[in-house]
Amino acid sequence: MQRVTVTLDDDLLTELDAFVTERGYQGRSEALRDLTRAGLQTFASSADGEGSCVAALVYVYDHEVRALAKRLAASQHDRHDLSVATLHVHLDHQACLEVAVLRGETADVRHFAEHVIAERGVRHGRLVVIPTEVADEAHPHSGEGADAHPHTHVRQSG
Repeated sequence: MQRVTVTLDDDLLTELDAFVTERGYQGRSEALRDLTRAGLQTFASSADGEGSCVAALVYVYDHEVRALAKRLAASQHDRHDLSVATLHVHLDHQACLEVAVLRGETADVRHFAEHVIAERGVRHGRLVVIPTEVADEAHPHSGEGADAHPHTHVRQSG
């Protein structure tokens, strides 16, 4: 681990100290490490990444908007190659929260997410992208012989 010196204005330092206290960090260093990781991940996920990824698409929609639930389900069926799983939560009499776990080429995942978020009646939406690499690996399972099959590995940042 290396030591670095950072200059912060008084207001920003006050905000950082409040964050440290609020979140229960032992000190500024670990908070800054976590904030740096989050910032780097946000930067990396906002760039037009290439390659494969896993992602979580989180959105809230009004289920009373005409045929919206049907259109959203149809979108996921149309891109079943990207959809791994979906969690559906009824928030109140109108609003539903969905979390769609996606896996595929980053450009395809982003395009799908943009399409869903742009649907009329989708109130909020956010995509979290985690870059991955897919590799065929041969190893035994449950005492059987070695078998090659794909494994998804998270790409290391930095």
